[in-house]
Amino acid sequence: MTESNYPPGPRSTLKRAPERGCYDRPTVHAILDEGLVGHVGFVVKGQPFVIPTSYVRIDDVLYLHGSPASRMMRELRKGVPVCVTVTHLDGVVLARSALHHSMNYRSVVVFGTARRVDDRAEKARILEALVEQVAPGRSADVRPGSPDEVAFTRVLAVPIEEASAKMRTGPPSDEEADLALPVWAGVIPLQLQAGKPIPDERNPPTQQAPSYVTGYRRGAIPPPE
Repeated sequence: MTESNYPPGPRSTLKRAPERGCYDRPTVHAILDEGLVGHVGFVVKGQPFVIPTSYVRIDDVLYLHGSPASRMMRELRKGVPVCVTVTHLDGVVLARSALHHSMNYRSVVVFGTARRVDDRAEKARILEALVEQVAPGRSADVRPGSPDEVAFTRVLAVPIEEASAKMRTGPPSDEEADLALPVWAGVIPLQLQAGKPIPDERNPPTQQAPSYVTGYRRGAIPPPE
């Protein structure tokens, strides 16, 4: 085990198809940084909940934000255990047998315990990073949050205590005996692709879309300084 890895623990050690697993920090970070939505799992009085939300990673911490009135924000601020998952679907794998149909994907599972972020300067920095996670370059153009807006918004930090990545690539894994079947097999690649930007009709007629809008794409986004 090296410092570049997240040490696998009882929660994060892969048991199903462990050969697809990875605990390497750069791999985990790249998958997280490309994502837009994470699913946050937690338990309240024995009832599990999984809530989709935006997030940003800075170093070894995931940051979440939301309204103080939301169930997720209310419960996570108490310091309950949290599981956050992020998945990129890269392809549909069609095999010759029904059993071996699959997906090509990259995913990360993160385990941690949330803490509340109250420092206003820290919150403002994280909220700016959240904007940059969605559209790099955007925070320089928009009005920053007012003191009241920053104070109202709840920000939670989830230090990455354990994390594992899991990936599948390549063609279907058919049985040797099925290769002669007259059935098409292969992979249908999938990707998240931006469409043509749709301007707000209230934009001034001379307002031009910035390059981060016209050239928008998803990919690895370096964390802010």
